[in-house]
Amino acid sequence: MAVPYVLVLYYSRSGATAEMAQLVARGVQQQGGIEARLRTVPAISANSEQTEDEIPAQGPLYCEIDDLRDCAGLVLGSPTRFGNMAAPLKYFIDQTSSLWLSGAMIDKPAAAFTSTSSLHGGQESTLLSMMLPLLHHGMLVAGLPYSESGLSSTGSGGTPYGASHWAGPENNRRIDETEASLCLALGKRVARLALGGRA
Repeated sequence: MAVPYVLVLYYSRSGATAEMAQLVARGVQQQGGIEARLRTVPAISANSEQTEDEIPAQGPLYCEIDDLRDCAGLVLGSPTRFGNMAAPLKYFIDQTSSLWLSGAMIDKPAAAFTSTSSLHGGQESTLLSMMLPLLHHGMLVAGLPYSESGLSSTGSGGTPYGASHWAGPENNRRIDETEASLCLALGKRVARLALGGRA
């Protein structure tokens, strides 16, 4: 029997969201009894067409619909684009109608994470924008509870809507200890829920 997995699906341009995805995946692995599957999506052109080769030159593979269909849980990640998820991730999600029609994602746990270059650059609205299609798919959306002490002490990223990171105006601010701990906690929480555990 195949080991269940949580799909950590993200788009990253400057690398911060990819680093967060690695931390979320590590949190999934910490739960035990479940694996993390990292996947990304290709960039798109101004004509809303995929512009990259079928297999990326480096990093995780591009996500396929089957990766979504077969996952036990899902965590979406995107940099903030004017308070919204990045177009490449939305373009991919917009192609998941077959999963909606079949109900393949219903009752699976899901969550979101984001990175912004400005401190108040729309972290929470971006997380909410990623939650909307998850709700339409009938997924069970999980945030971060205030039992995670980092939510009360963070001076940068981290919200009850999901993990977040403040990358700074030059996108060179490293993920700090609090932000990292919240990424780990988010992955672990979705993994626990995917295994039938309590939130």
